Amino acid sequence: MAPVRPMRADARRNYERLLRVAAQAFAEHGENASLDRIAKRAGVGSGTLYRHFPTRRALLEAAYVDRIEALGRRADELAGELPPGEALMEWLHEWCVATIQLRGMKVLLGAAVTDGSPAARTVCGTAVQGAASRLVGAAQAEGTLRADLEPIEVLRLAHGIATASELGNGHVGEIRRYLTLLTEGLRP
Repeated sequence: MAPVRPMRADARRNYERLLRVAAQAFAEHGENASLDRIAKRAGVGSGTLYRHFPTRRALLEAAYVDRIEALGRRADELAGELPPGEALMEWLHEWCVATIQLRGMKVLLGAAVTDGSPAARTVCGTAVQGAASRLVGAAQAEGTLRADLEPIEVLRLAHGIATASELGNGHVGEIRRYLTLLTEGLRP
């Protein structure tokens, strides 16, 4: 295998500028933001965008990978601060809020709740599914969550809650109520 050459300084600047502009565009317009407009706002040609990011999903994931990995790390922080059931509830709340507030992340977090698809095996899917597995397992061991639940099921239900909250005019205040209703139904 040939060694990977480091990026030239100008290519690195273009890459970073594309990521900043893409994150803004996806936040404003969702995952279907115009890639041509992203390239133009970043001051590069479409060819440069596609050279760095061959697909929309590749750009979307690169734009949000830091935030999604931070959600994964946040699960561990919460697990160290709160009892397992509360840590799971708080993390699901933060996950739902991110799904609504960062519009472009919705498609990535939605892909993370699928089971076995190539999209779920991305860095984003791995971070989210790993965090959910740790929190769900701890809540089950504590006895505050049904033993027959799979972490992927909890993620799917949380994604549904985010969608329901978004349909209810996108008010994130409803998320805690919906999560409470959900988790009370998931207790043993």
